[in-house]
Amino acid sequence: MPDYGVFSFDSKDEVLAKSKEFWNPGKTDFWIESGVPLVIDRREGYLIYDMSGKRLIDVHLNGGTYNVGHRNPEVVNAVMQAMQHFDIGNHHFPSLARTALAEALIATAPPGLTKVIYGSGGGEAIDIALKTARHATQRRKIVSIQKGYHGHTGLAVATGDDRFAKLFLSDSPEEFVHVPFNDHDAMHDALRAGDVAAVIMETIPATFGFPLPHPGYLETVKQLCEQYGTLYIADEVQTGLMRTGELWGISKHGIEPDMLVTGKGLSGGLYPISAVLVSERCAGWLTEDGFGHISTFGGAELGCIAAMKTLEICNRPETRSMVHYISDFMANAMRSIQARYPDWFIGVRQNGVVMGLEFDHPRGANFVTKHLYEGGVWAIFSTLDPRVLQFKPGILLHPELAEELIERVQVAIGKAWDEVRALPRTQRIAS
Repeated sequence: MPDYGVFSFDSKDEVLAKSKEFWNPGKTDFWIESGVPLVIDRREGYLIYDMSGKRLIDVHLNGGTYNVGHRNPEVVNAVMQAMQHFDIGNHHFPSLARTALAEALIATAPPGLTKVIYGSGGGEAIDIALKTARHATQRRKIVSIQKGYHGHTGLAVATGDDRFAKLFLSDSPEEFVHVPFNDHDAMHDALRAGDVAAVIMETIPATFGFPLPHPGYLETVKQLCEQYGTLYIADEVQTGLMRTGELWGISKHGIEPDMLVTGKGLSGGLYPISAVLVSERCAGWLTEDGFGHISTFGGAELGCIAAMKTLEICNRPETRSMVHYISDFMANAMRSIQARYPDWFIGVRQNGVVMGLEFDHPRGANFVTKHLYEGGVWAIFSTLDPRVLQFKPGILLHPELAEELIERVQVAIGKAWDEVRALPRTQRIAS
């Protein structure tokens, strides 16, 4: 009987049954029917283990939450030491840990960002950023990208795809305008009336399969924002913390955003925390009414300490070097695999270790996800473009594990191709 101290289960089957009964039947059934009945048990580094004992190399990383690996020993040790003195703290008062992390974040931020506002997760941080934009500009309208994703909370869900917004009656085209990615003219049309509070953009849209911005596109959006008095919010939840080979992906474009949102990997996956870094133009409400946003768990002191250690690891020169090494290794390996399956594995979208692998079938990445799981790798298809596999190697991935990973990926891509070719012709034609 698996015994985890404060709870135990007789079997994995019991967990799955009770997951459907008490947690989320839709998700639980989806993964079982997809051939991925994963219940994560032990985890360390970039490896996770199913309750059955099945070992998986993790290149999903829970959306980048485990950039520095599961249960990174340095972060674990920092939290254990902190627990001798700290808890979550009190959200009303000046705080030792919140102040220290805020100073560290601003020291590493793009120029012009001067204050930090905390949340407990990425969606809450997006809500904070949008509320802040509305206060600073006294405008209501928000522009985001079609098929973008910024979380599921109140305002954040309205900036994303209709799949999530309509479910909760949060689609509001009057206040939340969606434009195609990489379309300069559409962005200009959305902003030209001068009534938009902010443009919010992931530097590389993750849930849409990491389509890369065309050269000059993000820079043009920033120029348009400046022209029409609109704020630029850089959503770096999945592209920040050295994943592109720079601490913040937006820095590679030379853009100084009005706000920057970070979360997921900020605390190494050990404590929920997110943050919005804002410019002085946006920070007015912090002086006008510092109680304007209250988050009991936002900036919890244990999370701040985990985040400080994670930020320090990400900023090390050797970490930057490792990201560049892994990026080059993966690029060369993917080119080699593509050469074996040129009519199937048709594209690699890559910036550092931010990667989207594109397949020539409307659900191509679904097939690859299943065969990767069977072969000991966990990666996930893009929810909003299932042709594309989200592939997210960790920033500290050891060369030996990287080589093993590529061997397993090559086999899985080949098996997925064999499965697709065996389908009736009408099911093999990409839409």
